[in-house]
Amino acid sequence: MDFSNIKLIVSDMDGTLLNNKGEVSEHFFELFKKLKEKNITFCAASGRQFYSIKQKLSSIKNEIYVIAENGGITMQADKILNTYTLPLATIKKIVTEVRKIKKAEIVICGKKRAYIESNNENFIEFFKEFYVEYEKVEDLLEVSQDDFFKIAIYHPKEAEDYIYPFTKVFKDELQVKVSGEHWVDISSMETHKGNALLKLQNLLKIDATNTAVFGDYNNDLEMLKLADFSFAMANAHPNVKNTAKYSTKSNDENGVEYIIEQILNS
Repeated sequence: MDFSNIKLIVSDMDGTLLNNKGEVSEHFFELFKKLKEKNITFCAASGRQFYSIKQKLSSIKNEIYVIAENGGITMQADKILNTYTLPLATIKKIVTEVRKIKKAEIVICGKKRAYIESNNENFIEFFKEFYVEYEKVEDLLEVSQDDFFKIAIYHPKEAEDYIYPFTKVFKDELQVKVSGEHWVDISSMETHKGNALLKLQNLLKIDATNTAVFGDYNNDLEMLKLADFSFAMANAHPNVKNTAKYSTKSNDENGVEYIIEQILNS
């Protein structure tokens, strides 16, 4: 495989760049220095909150591009490059419907912070891994003073069986994505990592032939299609393995770093 023309590397976070403990390897940061020397740009693209991604990649946060909230916001350092938002009326409609799902937890994802109304301490501890800036409110229907990117819905058992069947009623008007084992994200039709990546590629004057993308779940499908070098992690969802052109090792085996080393040696 000839990696010599790659100018942009885009990686999902959970299940991809992060291991199953939620950690980025020290080896990645060593490789990042070498990517910089070769003028190869790195972008982290995640369903996570921007503040959470910055925290995970704090030592290089001002040197990379970040696509956060499944494409809801794209940033370079503290500069906002692009956003896709949801109207408040749509937020309220979704919250009202999703409250009917037993044991589901709802997160409204805003520009300033995330909002939850849950009293479930186990969920709150789990949620804090993905959302650094957040506020616990009495009633999510009263939240208003923010720009909103998406609603994230969590189920302790499994998202595909316990959330998705109840949320796919929104599919004609909204993006409904199973974004992880326990998560479904609902956003505007325009909001996905693919649209955010396409805008970034246009900004950087880079196309699919110069792009490598890594992913593991359904919210990565659109951006995988924008790269000639698209990689499914060994631990990826079957849809991702069917979409990506190539595969790599699992997130716990440093599958992203394994390919980056080959790119650097091209």
